[in-house]
Amino acid sequence: MKPTEQLQNLGQSIWLDNISRELIDNGNLRRYIENFSVTGLTSNPSIFDAAIGTGYVYDAGIKEKVDAGKSGEPLFIELALEDLRRAADLFRPIFVSSDGIDGWVSMEVSPLLAGDSDASIKAARQIHQQADRANLFVKIPGTPEGIIAIEELIFAGIPINVTLLFSCEQYLAAADAYMRGIERRMAAGLDPRIASVASLFISRWDTATNEKVSTQLRNQLGIAIGQRTYRAYCQLLTSARWEKLAAAGARPQRLLWASTGTKDPAVSDNLYVEALAAPNTVNTMPEKTLHAFAEHGLLKQSMDKDGGDSENLLITFAKLGIDIEALAIQLQHDGAQAFVKSWQQLLQRIAEKTSALSGKNSINRELKQ
Repeated sequence: MKPTEQLQNLGQSIWLDNISRELIDNGNLRRYIENFSVTGLTSNPSIFDAAIGTGYVYDAGIKEKVDAGKSGEPLFIELALEDLRRAADLFRPIFVSSDGIDGWVSMEVSPLLAGDSDASIKAARQIHQQADRANLFVKIPGTPEGIIAIEELIFAGIPINVTLLFSCEQYLAAADAYMRGIERRMAAGLDPRIASVASLFISRWDTATNEKVSTQLRNQLGIAIGQRTYRAYCQLLTSARWEKLAAAGARPQRLLWASTGTKDPAVSDNLYVEALAAPNTVNTMPEKTLHAFAEHGLLKQSMDKDGGDSENLLITFAKLGIDIEALAIQLQHDGAQAFVKSWQQLLQRIAEKTSALSGKNSINRELKQ
């Protein structure tokens, strides 16, 4: 049995952390579904920046939208949603057979709105309506302003992927917002079955601290944060508050492991995937990591519900002067800024392509005359 099948049998969903038009056109996404047990995918501004900035696959789509009078952000959103609709349709049978647990794709609101709750809510509503797919998550960052938006959007019945979470505390704030949204729906006599995932970023912890600790402690902090958060996740799902919601038909907001590609060439390329194997969770993997795990991954054991040795390890890091709480806030801020940079680069690429394609159109018209 393939390692990816073993992970699926454990109860962890494998989602691809990538999307591009070429990935769909060449059949690779379908092959990942059939051969690597992939049951969903995620996207972000960096992924689309790389996809649109490489080659000419998107030129025809850009030209079509320019001719229709679109430009800038509205052009990009429609371009991205074209890919995500096609991906959502590929995952639709999984979405149906899993009763909405799997088969999801994700689209992020503009990172420029991360500090504006009202604007994020408006943008998420627009994306949800424009996408026109039941199995599309709208991604909202778990910033303080994002938490406000998450509660309102869950109450409005919009499935949400909470992104840019870096600590147990940030996860719990997102989970609380999700449950408040569900509780408000129940109080209003609305269906409590609104899907959500909470995405905890792992590898960036180690990228930020590896040079500050001994070789023996490198590449361990991200996993320890994951273990601590998984313990809180398991405790939440056995709490009286959640059991009351579950009895009314609410679905758990699943914990999703993000940023699980190994950055340090000195350690296993499957380090985070193997360490974070756990039922009722999701691991969203870059293509390189997906291939590595499918080819030579080892599923050793499931994560400990009690967090294992994470607390002792986190105490060790604290003694070395690493302030976990402050670093979590900094990582979230840096992650949001990185997405802003990618978003701006993306819109600049589209502007350049729009200009170039418009120039070609002008030349062609002149030649015809």
